Amino acid sequence: MPTWTLAALDLPLRYTWKISRNASTSKTNFVVTVALAGATGRGEAAPNVRYGETPALLQAQFDALQANGIEKVADLAGLDALLRHQPVAHALRFALEAALTHALAAQAGLPVWAYLGVPAPAAAVPTAFSLPIMEPTAVADFLIEQDAQRFNLLKVKVNAADGLALLQAVAAAAPGQPLLVDGNETWTAAAEVLLFLEDVAAIPGLNLCYLEQPMPAAATAEYERLRPRSAVPLLADESVTDTADFAALARQFHGVNVKLMKAGGYRRGIELLRATRAHGLLPMLGCMVETSLGIASAVYISALAEVHDLDGLLIVRHEPFGLVTEAAGALHLAG
Repeated sequence: MPTWTLAALDLPLRYTWKISRNASTSKTNFVVTVALAGATGRGEAAPNVRYGETPALLQAQFDALQANGIEKVADLAGLDALLRHQPVAHALRFALEAALTHALAAQAGLPVWAYLGVPAPAAAVPTAFSLPIMEPTAVADFLIEQDAQRFNLLKVKVNAADGLALLQAVAAAAPGQPLLVDGNETWTAAAEVLLFLEDVAAIPGLNLCYLEQPMPAAATAEYERLRPRSAVPLLADESVTDTADFAALARQFHGVNVKLMKAGGYRRGIELLRATRAHGLLPMLGCMVETSLGIASAVYISALAEVHDLDGLLIVRHEPFGLVTEAAGALHLAG
């Protein structure tokens, strides 16, 4: 009979991780482990407060699964049946499916990507590197300390109040560096975003390539106003979890940032990436603050995306697993 366990991971961060809605210096994630006959698999859950996910909630939900027969689950069909009866947070659902998938792939003697039926990942997967919100005066030193110039794309977290000043500092410290600016829903209206983009265009040396989720996901009409007027491609993030109306997304955005933790599983994440491309949208693969356990999962399916934002493990102070390494701005699967 399978054995399922859940263990908390307390993860101090290398610096304060601040975005438009919250800031943190540590993160609590979880590792789900399943032991099958002759194989063991692990998956990571990184709870997301944006969707009401907390460590306490995930622990309670796993306890409920144990009370409802998860120890009998040994295949994906059985897991799906249990989760229909006992739904859980997206992050926990992903960890459960990932752990079981990893164990089943090991039983079959297949790499995870082959078991999932996706193309092999590149030997080196370039990733963006993210700058949290900080005082503009701290930007230059931060970029030097983190050796940020080795990354081909920098992702800059901003808020409505201070975003312009932060970008001015980034452009001064790294002129010409390709940038992805992430608002995390900080603005409320298309007119505000367009004014921001006008101001950004006037910053010397600034090379803005993408703008990610500038307004709340619910602001669909505002996104439809913004999309044809935006001078840079707009990427959806918070607007997409495991459910997505791609016809509607195509009226609001130019691309989609798929995160396995939000998709709630490998299979749904793969479906979302394929649907993104099928609808003529740019497929991007992102992450939360995760260890190399979660980032390795993303790397396994990375061939399905055009843009990769998988630097979550670089934020963790003491990364515990060593399943992915980074060199020259690219990720490599260990072993």
